[in-house]
Order: sequence, then structure tokens, then C-alpha cells
Amino acid sequence: MTGPRISWLPDGRRLHMNHGPIDLIVEAFGDEGERQAAYRQAAARFQTILGELVEELTELRRPAKLEPRVFSGPTARRMEAAVSKHASVFITPMAAVAGAVADEMLAAMVADRKLDKAYVNDGGDIALYIAPGQSIKAAIADTGHGLSDRVEIHAGDSIRGIATSGWRGRSFSLGIADAVTVLAESAAAADAAATIIANAVDLPGHSAIRRTPAAELAPDSDLGPRLATTGVGALSRSEINRALDAGLAAADQLRKRGLIVASALFLSGESRVGGPISISKRELAYA
Repeated sequence: MTGPRISWLPDGRRLHMNHGPIDLIVEAFGDEGERQAAYRQAAARFQTILGELVEELTELRRPAKLEPRVFSGPTARRMEAAVSKHASVFITPMAAVAGAVADEMLAAMVADRKLDKAYVNDGGDIALYIAPGQSIKAAIADTGHGLSDRVEIHAGDSIRGIATSGWRGRSFSLGIADAVTVLAESAAAADAAATIIANAVDLPGHSAIRRTPAAELAPDSDLGPRLATTGVGALSRSEINRALDAGLAAADQLRKRGLIVASALFLSGESRVGGPISISKRELAYA
């Protein structure tokens, strides 16, 4: 593995940061001096974040419990805090790793800075900073139907994180959702919840769904012998609706508990939206 790599994207406004599995797009808005200071702070924090996670990786791959464990690194603590709220079902802190990294990098970036807004995008899991009177437009993940509108998040909203999960994504899923996008108070919280909801979009035992033990796909997977979805064949309309309704029920429970603000679920061209996302299916697009 090479060391941390940081470079400007061609637009000269955004930084690209890469180190092993961490791949970030970072952008700050506001006074130029403040922006450049924020970028320097983000670059300094990026030098150590992966190494800190690796030191605690063994425990981070173990299932969460309702009583949060104590971790040394701040990013690991963010991961544990996010998943312990869901520990009545199987989940490990790795379910929140991308969101937690985004949160940690954003916190370092905006510390003592006067910015209008900023974001850290870790492969589609996004942490947001929005100063009073400002707003950010963000796209919501769909499954490639060419949809292109945005949801606007204002400073007064409680949303500061967006995350997407599903069997087509970077990480393994136990469910069959093409994508589940969650809006929550932090990127780590959204990441953990998106995993839970995506797992709930399912049709257990269906012959059109291919599953493989996660450990066979990646020996070090935190899912171990659990069956990860590797393919979804043709489903009837009623089956699609049943799977989406199961996921929406899980999302509604998380929303009632105050763990998420809203969610959008997608499977085989159909969708469900839960919570205050005042957009229609034709307005949903990739994050």
C-alpha cells in the first residue's frame, strides 16, 4: 500500500485524498484564506487517519453491543457510537467506517475556521458543514436511471450526513436493495442506518437471489460466514413491493427512534421514500 496521496482536482476547487481504501473528495466554501487553511488542516489529519483505524481493526470487525466499547482513535469511537444504537441486530463498526471517516475529516477541516459551508465525500458517504444562513444541495443515490435533481439541506435542518448502502455498492450487503440512501445527523449515523435498512430490503430464500458467504468473497470481511448478496434476478412486482415495504418498515422504526431524518430505498426500478424528503422519484439522482 502506498502512503497518503493528496492532489487538486482539475477544477482547482476540490481536493482528492486517497490512502488505501479511503478515497475522499473535499471542498470548502468561503473566504479564500479560510478555505486554504481548512484544506491544510484536512491534509494534516489525513496523514494519520488510516493508521489509527488499522491499529484497532480486529476489534472494529467484531459485532457491536448495546454498551459501546472503548476505542482509542476518534474515528473508531465515532464508528462504535453509530452502530451501538443498532446492536439488537448484527452490525459491526465497519458498517459506519466511511461515514465516520468523513465526519472526522470534516471536523478537522472546519476546526477554528470561518467557512460558509464544506463537505467531505467518502465514496458517496458525505459529511456536511453548513454555517447559519447557508445551504447545500446534495444528490440522492438512485440506480442509474439518469435522474438528476437535488435535495437542498439548510443550516437549520438537523441533517449533517448522507450515506448509501446496497448490494451493488462497495461493501457487501445481506439484503437486495439496489440502493438505500439515508439522511441523518452525521455521516456515521447515516452509514450505519443505511446498512441496517439495506439488509432489511430482502426476500429470504428466493431462488432468483444469489448469495455467497462473505468470507469466501473477502477472507477478512467483518460479515464472516454470513451470506452476502451477489446477484438479484427477475422479481415480480409484488415481490419487489414486499421487499421494499420490509425495508421501509425498518427505516420508519429508525426514524421514530430519532436515529435518522429520512431515507430513500430503491429496488428494480421501484422506490420508497420515508421522512421529510419532499421530492418525487423522478427527482432522485446519484450522490
